[in-house]
Amino acid sequence: MWRSYFYGVNMKVKDLEYKRVDVLTIKEKLIQIVDAIKNASDAEAVLKARKDYLETLGELTTAGSLCYMRYTLNSFDEFYCKEKEYYDQNSPLLLEVSNAYAKAMLDSPFRGEVEKRLPETLYPGYELAVKINDPRIADDLRRESELVMEYSTLMSRMLFEYNGNSIPLTLLKGYLQDTDRNVRKQAAIALGKGLEANSEKLDEIYDNLVHVRHNMAKTLGFENYIALGYMLMSRIDYQQKDVENFRKNVLTDLVPVVGDLKKHVANKLGLDKIYFYDNEVTVKGGEPKPILDKKGIFEAAQKMYDGIHPMLGKFMRSMQEAEAFDVDSREGKWGGGYCTSFEKYKQPFILANFNGSASDIDTITHEFGHAYAMQRAFEVGDYECNIGSSETAECHSMSMEFLSWKYMDLFFGKDKDRYCYKHLLDSISFIPYGVIVDEFQHIVYSNPDMTPAERNEAYRQLELKYRPFLSYEGIPYLDKGTRWQYQMHIYETPFYYIDYCLAQTVALNFLILSQKDYNSALQKYLEFVDKGGSEKFSRLVKEAGFASPFERGALKTLSENVMRIVEDLEKRI
Repeated sequence: MWRSYFYGVNMKVKDLEYKRVDVLTIKEKLIQIVDAIKNASDAEAVLKARKDYLETLGELTTAGSLCYMRYTLNSFDEFYCKEKEYYDQNSPLLLEVSNAYAKAMLDSPFRGEVEKRLPETLYPGYELAVKINDPRIADDLRRESELVMEYSTLMSRMLFEYNGNSIPLTLLKGYLQDTDRNVRKQAAIALGKGLEANSEKLDEIYDNLVHVRHNMAKTLGFENYIALGYMLMSRIDYQQKDVENFRKNVLTDLVPVVGDLKKHVANKLGLDKIYFYDNEVTVKGGEPKPILDKKGIFEAAQKMYDGIHPMLGKFMRSMQEAEAFDVDSREGKWGGGYCTSFEKYKQPFILANFNGSASDIDTITHEFGHAYAMQRAFEVGDYECNIGSSETAECHSMSMEFLSWKYMDLFFGKDKDRYCYKHLLDSISFIPYGVIVDEFQHIVYSNPDMTPAERNEAYRQLELKYRPFLSYEGIPYLDKGTRWQYQMHIYETPFYYIDYCLAQTVALNFLILSQKDYNSALQKYLEFVDKGGSEKFSRLVKEAGFASPFERGALKTLSENVMRIVEDLEKRI
């Protein structure tokens, strides 16, 4: 709205200047701006002060994002480790002014006029901010950040002994898709042994995190962390009961379908039983792998996005020119994939860990969806809304994965259909796993004094409930119900994971539509992205023409349509 951006800045991410931004200085500036909101003479003055507030805050968020990005690229870098610690320790100093800003916007005598001129999601967000931005939990937030950093550093440096070599988790995971079942089994055993060697520390960190978060909730008057966790996720459109309904839908309408699919795949592959190390295998003759090296993947991605839409192609070109990707796996690097942005420079950035599997292509499409949404937020959006809360943001990325199917021959050649088949089976099979992660966290935060053994047993029972077809038998440590310990979201971002599941249903709807009318699906997707966080999730889904995933029967209809695509693909592979 108040910002504009022009391609062609020609700055490379590695050259973006980092300079520590003093949190106390920013706080003093923000306090003065809040006073300007309180003393505004009309709506225009309120909006002008709000713009100043967000631009000032953007100085801090840019520095914080640059610092975090460089820390995750190399957790051995002492400078950025210390810089990250600085922001983690000092950012809670802004709680009081954040609270005052939200109150000033809510209590302004010009609220009626201001609210009409801002996106519908902002004022519900201010109401949440008043409840959770409380200086009383500042020390707990600092402690939480310390523990999250401890976990992240531990996992990024953890090495696993496999085939005579010590390798990071990101590379070990690649062997779980090998055509040789024994290779997969040995990789799973190495995974279990590596986690077990660090089990005491993993349990200690999580136990401390649970208790710190529970203490925050009690300080703010909540029964437990669940309600607070939902607020911290900026959920203004659905609550715990809605998520429970979604999980029931998954159990009733999706788990049986996924179970049948897995049995079908097992029969085709000649597997008598599906073990954890068989879960990533879907097609006979080996999993489809990219036929290109890293350079070739990026060249093909450019061709793909040029073909999908000129705007996407232009943006991809700008990302490559800015060298806004880091995709090489290495020790000390953060183990997942993410997209972030640097507000001051209007520049998104993507971190990934290529391992030579099909997931490399999933990442290029998934994280690019995030990056494109961030770019559009810079161009046509509102900084405070950005790309929306996480369920909306994940719609952008997961849907882009499916809209890219049309061009998968560029990456997989004759194995295009095999890739699409695998991708679709993985996508629908993911949802039951995702609700395991979500329900596990609800159990834990409802019972913060659970022992490590009790937590593991709770997780094991959820696996039996949502993935009864899958066995961990014979895999040391993992057979105790510890798979959750390397799901970083459980430690780092509580209650985030269900948003992947909700977004996956939206993405599958985009896939179904794209199979009937690709141009219509693409247009709806572009419109969905451009709305960013300006509308609530339920409204975005409705305007796209899809059923809410919370509605009874929505997943039954979805799975039926997905199965038709699965059957069609199976005829072609």
